[in-house]
Amino acid sequence: MAMKKEYWNLIWASLGIILLILIDQLTKWWIRADFSLGESISVLDGFFNITYVRNTGAAFGMGAEFHDSVRRPLFLFIPVLACLWLVWLIWKSKRGKLLDLVSYSLILAGAVGNLIDRFVLGYVVDFLDFHHGAWHFPAFNIADSSITIAACLLIIGFIPLRKSKASSNVADTI
Repeated sequence: MAMKKEYWNLIWASLGIILLILIDQLTKWWIRADFSLGESISVLDGFFNITYVRNTGAAFGMGAEFHDSVRRPLFLFIPVLACLWLVWLIWKSKRGKLLDLVSYSLILAGAVGNLIDRFVLGYVVDFLDFHHGAWHFPAFNIADSSITIAACLLIIGFIPLRKSKASSNVADTI
């Protein structure tokens, strides 16, 4: 008996999640092993550096100034609940739109990657550092990139696709 398509979707999504978590954790391990905190090397002069940063807050360091008694439970407990919810969304989307399944999988991989850091280290390792002139974007990592790409995909998924008059006429004749 052949396995149903939706279960293959879950298998591929699971493999993708595991691969992204591994890539995220390996890159963070490399940064911690080979860089001192704050150390930076230029990759594209005046635009992109690899810089070892510790983020004790949420996205872009928000909440880093909160007391540990608030910050640690807030940044550990809520993300764990979000991950459980994402697992449920992934399960539900196995028969739905592939874009949703991919998006939820990317978010889960990113959330788990950063949660591993928070549980093991007490902070998230960031290292992708973009800047130009006086402009400086907060450092981020592979997990953050995964979440951002997923958010963009979800937004794209909400954009209604309209059929043009010509394509709907062609479809009607087939």
